[in-house]
Amino acid sequence: MAAPRILVVDPERLMRDVEMAEDSPTSKKPVGVEFERRFPLTRWEFIVAFGVFSVFAIGLFCIYQTMPAAEYGKLKLPRSISDLRILKDQLGTYASIHPTKFILGYCSTYIFMQTFMIPGTIFMSLLAGALFGVIKGIFLVVFNSTAGASSCYFLSKLIGRPIVYWLWPAKLKLFQAEVAKRRDKLLNYMLFLRITPTLPNLFINLASPIVDVPYHIFFLATVVGLVPAAYITVRAGLALGDLNSVKDLYGFKTLSVLFFIGFVSILPTILKRKRIYE
Repeated sequence: MAAPRILVVDPERLMRDVEMAEDSPTSKKPVGVEFERRFPLTRWEFIVAFGVFSVFAIGLFCIYQTMPAAEYGKLKLPRSISDLRILKDQLGTYASIHPTKFILGYCSTYIFMQTFMIPGTIFMSLLAGALFGVIKGIFLVVFNSTAGASSCYFLSKLIGRPIVYWLWPAKLKLFQAEVAKRRDKLLNYMLFLRITPTLPNLFINLASPIVDVPYHIFFLATVVGLVPAAYITVRAGLALGDLNSVKDLYGFKTLSVLFFIGFVSILPTILKRKRIYE
């Protein structure tokens, strides 16, 4: 009679086999767990974001409800230059007859889009030039852009960190390093970023509170730095018939002017460093 075999179990090898089985692509994970790993926000952060969005959306809807029913159906966001021309013709008379209500609706829509990163604010800036002229148009664009950027700044300060780390990890790391190097002249650096298209305004709005850019510097850089771009778009809105595409706004000449203004904004920093080295 053969002797009974004794089964010896190696605990370490058993644990390695279990870990390899869990990590294998064929192993099935619950859908909820996989979604939580991919989605950057926690459940409570998502609830907060949805609540803020709902408050803004309800407020915007209430403002729209105060407008005459005949004009309400014409309030559609333009997605092209041709859509913008049609919208300008439809709202031109209404804006002149009911300027206060129209400006209230215009500002609310612009700030809502800027806060929640909805594309199309460039068309709203062109519309300001087409309907209000240069001076009033620039004031409205800068005011709405600053208000929307400020709302986006504080919303990102509340729940934006995981989103920015999820979307732009490398760009955020570079931005954080640049901000840390320029703490003594941070306003000049933020002005340069606002004036030139070096970084998208969307990224600046979301990432600034995460890399500890103080709000007063963020605010001043936004108010002053957006004026050149606002002037370009508002002036272009006066001649919508000559504009074929949004790309026509930023040709080589326009970009050269913006970068020159941006260079002037950081010139004090360059001169200071030169004196230090000397």
